[in-house]
Amino acid sequence: MKRITEMKNKMLNHAADSFRIATLGRAFGRGTAVFLGVLLLIIAGLGFYWDSEPELFDVDAQDITGSTTIRTLITMTDTLLNKRGGYLTNDITPPGILMDNIPNWEFGVTVQIRDMTRTLRNNLSRSQSQSTEDSDLVKAENQFYFDNDSWMLPETESEYNKGRVALRAYLVRLEDSKQQSAQFYARADNLQIWLAEVETRIGSLSQRLSASVGKRQLDTSLAGDEAATQSTRVEPEQRVKTPWAELDDVFYEARGTTWALIHLLRAIEVDFREVLQKKNALISLRQIIRELEPSQDTVWSPMILNGSGLGLLANHSLVMGSHISRANAAIADLRRLLEDG
Repeated sequence: MKRITEMKNKMLNHAADSFRIATLGRAFGRGTAVFLGVLLLIIAGLGFYWDSEPELFDVDAQDITGSTTIRTLITMTDTLLNKRGGYLTNDITPPGILMDNIPNWEFGVTVQIRDMTRTLRNNLSRSQSQSTEDSDLVKAENQFYFDNDSWMLPETESEYNKGRVALRAYLVRLEDSKQQSAQFYARADNLQIWLAEVETRIGSLSQRLSASVGKRQLDTSLAGDEAATQSTRVEPEQRVKTPWAELDDVFYEARGTTWALIHLLRAIEVDFREVLQKKNALISLRQIIRELEPSQDTVWSPMILNGSGLGLLANHSLVMGSHISRANAAIADLRRLLEDG
């Protein structure tokens, strides 16, 4: 009888232990679920907060030729690195790794910083092709051409910050009247070189944006020269269409590009004012800025829509492409004025 009682007690104790374990398991499960839920809310909240493009800033006009452009370039770099969430392209943790709109915006800005820095190094800071390159601008260009999505050893932010420091060092010498080692030559031919680069960049963006709905395109690569050849044969007519998954990528890259160009063009208006006035081209430059400014209007839709050209739904890519195409045409007209005016 005593043995039976002991067995019953053991069974009761075992059942009680099992019940406690099950209770603890359920409590742990609920705690884990709550923790994961809170974590997801934090990640979603941060993603929503970070998913915001910087506003346009006022260009700081200076009297010293070139100073306005350099200061604007430095401020653009500051904004790229220190906006909400910092620089996101190289993030490997949520929410940054899950975001693609702002990283594509960052790429558009980065390309314009690179192009302007290269033009500064090769043209704007040199009186002729045989003159010596500015050492700070050489360093700045090299740093800005570093891989845009490296997250460590070294990270992209640290390399771009070195480029910003080099630009600041060039600016200090440029604004020091006692030094003559740093120069900025506001000449029509130098401005044409940079505008040609811009025209090529936004011309490509315009094509990619307009391809959101798909279009038939004839191959005009060799038009105008009957003796011209190319490496491989292509079909005389092709259908070009931006993949659905890349529509918002191209759109936000265009937003970043136009954001950067608006600031740089406003700076150019200050530093090249006398050249533009002499060529009667100041109003043409202002018109380019006016064409680009609507590209920064608020996007009220929660997603980038891709309706057909004349369909029921909007097509944000075509709207953006329209602004950029008009600006591109105005840039071509400005370049002709600078050359012939």
